Amino acid sequence: MDPSKSASAPPQEYGDEKSSMGQVPPPAYFDNPHPGYPHPGAAYPPQMQQGFGPPPPYGGAGYGQPYPAGQQQYPAQPATVTVQPTVYVTRGPLTEPVNDYLCYSIFTMLCCCLPLGIAALIYSIIAREANHTGDRNAADRSSRMARTLNHVALGLGIGSFVLLIVYIVVVAAFTS
Repeated sequence: MDPSKSASAPPQEYGDEKSSMGQVPPPAYFDNPHPGYPHPGAAYPPQMQQGFGPPPPYGGAGYGQPYPAGQQQYPAQPATVTVQPTVYVTRGPLTEPVNDYLCYSIFTMLCCCLPLGIAALIYSIIAREANHTGDRNAADRSSRMARTLNHVALGLGIGSFVLLIVYIVVVAAFTS
């Protein structure tokens, strides 16, 4: 087998250099691409005065001396810092709690309509917790919802009980 005929062999005109694949080579590298900035080794312009001199040496003759003329010294700072204590404002239980209908919810859950009784029980518990935390609006809202669910559950329970009695009477009348 001839190695020059293999599928993975490079072509004969292949050299050691990589081809550019039709791309333009990148531009040459310049140390300073921005005009106006000094090149390495060039002299920098002198520094401009900014209106104040160098700081006094630490521990030297100028240390602890008053500020130079024309500059104001900061006002004296107090030596102690007073921190105010954090105040947490919490609400206590309501003085006149809203009715939570908890017993009514338990009755309708066990005796009338289980799904609506469970929902009424949940709202009753939310109303009780809102009474305990002092949130009158949430307690009112949850109490009204629990009462409504309890009334509906009781109505469904009584209606289904009446229908059951009618069904039993009708079936007993036709069988005899």
